[in-house]
Amino acid sequence: MKFNKYPLSKEIKDNIERLGWRKPTDIQYRCISVVMRGDDVLAIAQTGTGKTAAFAIPIIHSLQMAK
Repeated sequence: MKFNKYPLSKEIKDNIERLGWRKPTDIQYRCISVVMRGDDVLAIAQTGTGKTAAFAIPIIHSLQMAK
């Protein structure tokens, strides 16, 4: 799956593209949809694998939608 397939705001998709991210890392792939559903996630992954983006992307999206 690519980032542009997630139901994210255009602004988030544009910024992800600007960063040069095309495809989510494994931890992002496994977590983004779950967090977007509002479910809790407990995940372990090495440093530099994209954990912060895995939870921040859907949280920022939900904050934008709540405006």
